Amino acid sequence: MRALIVDDDFYSRSFLEYILHPYAACDAAVNGEDAIMFFQKALEEGTPYALVFMDLLMPVIDGPRALKEIREIEKDFGLTAVTGCRVIITSVLEDGEDTHNAMYLGGATSFLQKPVDEKSILTELRRLGCLPAEAEV
Repeated sequence: MRALIVDDDFYSRSFLEYILHPYAACDAAVNGEDAIMFFQKALEEGTPYALVFMDLLMPVIDGPRALKEIREIEKDFGLTAVTGCRVIITSVLEDGEDTHNAMYLGGATSFLQKPVDEKSILTELRRLGCLPAEAEV
């Protein structure tokens, strides 16, 4: 499995990569613009991401806008909500317009409140079918 971690905070990116590395080959982007470029390139090369962890608040292009672009790229490649990647929003925002827009308008798969921990991440990945049920928590 390939995963893209999109967060402007170095420690958040590093923590997610540390947790995911036994299960996925991880790439990291520091803003939405880089994420869009990485995502499109992966599809063009035939090595798409199965999973994207996306922060909402980032410079250059924020998470909601990047997510919208990613979903448009998937449509251009003939992918649907079923065949496209799983996008997990990670944010310090508890509830608000950005969170709502990412989940319901942007097509995010799920949401995890920061700070995230290993157990909640692995539990969510199992729930989404990204990890086998027997994967350690």
